[in-house]
Amino acid sequence: MKKLHLSVDIAASCEAVWQAVIEDTSYRQWTRPFCEGSYFVGRWAAGESIRFLSPSGGGMVSVIAELRPQAFISIKHLGYIHNEVEDTDSEAVRAWAPAFENYTFIATASGTTLHIEQDMSDEYEHYMRDAWPKALAVLKTLCEG
Repeated sequence: MKKLHLSVDIAASCEAVWQAVIEDTSYRQWTRPFCEGSYFVGRWAAGESIRFLSPSGGGMVSVIAELRPQAFISIKHLGYIHNEVEDTDSEAVRAWAPAFENYTFIATASGTTLHIEQDMSDEYEHYMRDAWPKALAVLKTLCEG
């Protein structure tokens, strides 16, 4: 499993960046580079299950592993969702799960630095390296207005 590390400086408070990351409407906007129409179902709270879905209903089944408001989010991805059925124990899923996606929000003199750390399999490396910078650019634009 590889780790992707990214960061972006955003001229907005940690509170504003935090809200943009987890609020439904803005989430749907900044995640478009990953999948047009993507959304989540669940709560952003430690220990809570959350599904990250495409308009077709496929996606990821996950749990919020850790959450410190306006400071840190750790998402533990547990498996895929295909045709509304969760797959957390197939051989294909066991090859990569669990995988973590971590967000660290750091207050700076000019706003917030957001660090992303993403576990990824070789299969999705090119896709993630392409989509993440685009998604962070959209997030920056949303936050800076």
